[in-house]
Amino acid sequence: MSFDYPKICATLYREARLLDDRQWDDWLACYAEDVTYWMPAWDDDDQLTDDHESQISLMYYPDRGGLEDRVFRIKTERSSASMPEPRTSHNVTNVEVLAERDNEVDVRYNFDTLSHRYRINDHFFGTMFVTLRKVDDALVIASKKIVLKNDYIRQVLDIYHV
Repeated sequence: MSFDYPKICATLYREARLLDDRQWDDWLACYAEDVTYWMPAWDDDDQLTDDHESQISLMYYPDRGGLEDRVFRIKTERSSASMPEPRTSHNVTNVEVLAERDNEVDVRYNFDTLSHRYRINDHFFGTMFVTLRKVDDALVIASKKIVLKNDYIRQVLDIYHV
């Protein structure tokens, strides 16, 4: 099976737009139930951690339930770190297909996110490693590894920052 590159890009662009538009339920629908969502940390030797079980991660959700919890807290104003919600602009670039197999495709891309909150602008950037899974006629995110390149930040990170 060959994956359609424009459809891959459209899936990634849509997920980014839904974050910017705060369309949380539609954003969650971009993810498979069994998605792994992981942002490893950089260790003291400037190497990424590689084990979410025994090393520090900036974010780790073993399935969509963790993402659903974050969205619930954001939507019900139970996340003081998210109040007020920042205004964001997510930019996806350099989309590259790494591997294809049966109903999945591995993709690498760069991201830049601008975030505005409390009259302050923040900038987050890095590389995403995503596995997209074909479900019916759509592509859903089955795995997402976020490599944040500027991890010395002054605030708690959340799903809308990346």
